Amino acid sequence: MAAHGHAIPPARTGRFALPDWLPLALGFLAMLLPSLVGLFRGIWSTEEQAHGPIILVLSLWLIYRKWPEMLAASAGAPSSRAGWPLLVASLLLYVLGCSQQILSLEILALIGTGLALLLLKRGRPAARVLWFPFFFMLFMVPLPLPLVTTLTMPMKMAVSYVTEHLLFLAGYPIARTGVILQIGQYQLLVADACAGLQTLLTLEALGLFYLNLVRHTSPFRNIVLALLIVPISFTANVIRVMTLTLITYYFGDAAGQGFLHGFAGMVLFISALLLILAVDSLLQWIVRKRGGAGAPAAGVAP
Repeated sequence: MAAHGHAIPPARTGRFALPDWLPLALGFLAMLLPSLVGLFRGIWSTEEQAHGPIILVLSLWLIYRKWPEMLAASAGAPSSRAGWPLLVASLLLYVLGCSQQILSLEILALIGTGLALLLLKRGRPAARVLWFPFFFMLFMVPLPLPLVTTLTMPMKMAVSYVTEHLLFLAGYPIARTGVILQIGQYQLLVADACAGLQTLLTLEALGLFYLNLVRHTSPFRNIVLALLIVPISFTANVIRVMTLTLITYYFGDAAGQGFLHGFAGMVLFISALLLILAVDSLLQWIVRKRGGAGAPAAGVAP
C-alpha cells in the first residue's frame, strides 16, 4: 500500500540566500560607507596615508580571489561562537572611535566586524582561508602620532645620511644638517612622507602582498625574502629622496615640490617592487644552485 501525503518541496536556496545575508550586509554597509567617505575626505587624501585606498583595494581583491576556496572549505561548517564576542567588541570599538573621532579604533572596528560576520556565517574554516586579507587590512590603521614621531626621526636621519654620502661620492655639492640636505643653492627637508614610518610600513605591506601572491614552496626563499623586506624598503626610501634631491638640483625647488614630487612617490613603489623582484630572482637562483649541488650525479654506476 502506498503511503499518501504531501511531499516536502526542496528548499529554494537561491531565493532565500539573499535575504539571509541582506540584514548583515545592510548593517555593515551602514557602518562602512560613512567611514569610507570620512577617510577619503580626510587622512586618505594626505600623502602620509595615501596608501590606505591601495591596501583596501588589494585586500578586497584577495578576498575575491579566495572566495571560491572559502566557500568550498566552509561548506557545512558550523557557525563559530568566537564571532559573537568579536562582534560585540568591534561594535563597541566602533562607537568609541566614532564618538571620540579616533580613526584607528574606527578602522580596527570595521575590520573586526567583517571578520566576526565571516565567523558567524561560515565558521572557522572560512577564517582560515581568508586570514591574510584581514591581516593585510591592518596596514590601513594609522599608528598613534607619538609612536610615529618617535620612530620616524631616526629613520629620516638614516635616510638623509645615506643620501648625502651617496650623492657626495657621485660628485654633487651636498651637505647635511640633521634631516636638512643642502645641495647647490637649495635646501631640502626630509619630511615624514619621504622617509617616515608610514612609508616603511606601506612598503612592508607591498612585500607581504608579493609573498602571499607568489607562495613559494621553498621555506628558505620565503623566510629570507621576508627578512630582506626591511632593508629593501629602506633602500627604496633612499632612492626616492635621492630622486627628489636631484630633481630640485637640476630643475629647481618648484619642480621638486610640485608635480615631480608626486612622481617621486611612484619612483618609491616602482623601485621597491623592482628590488623585491631582483632579490627574489637571486634567491631563486640560490635555491636552484643548492638543489643542483645536493642532487646525486647522474650516470655513475654504483
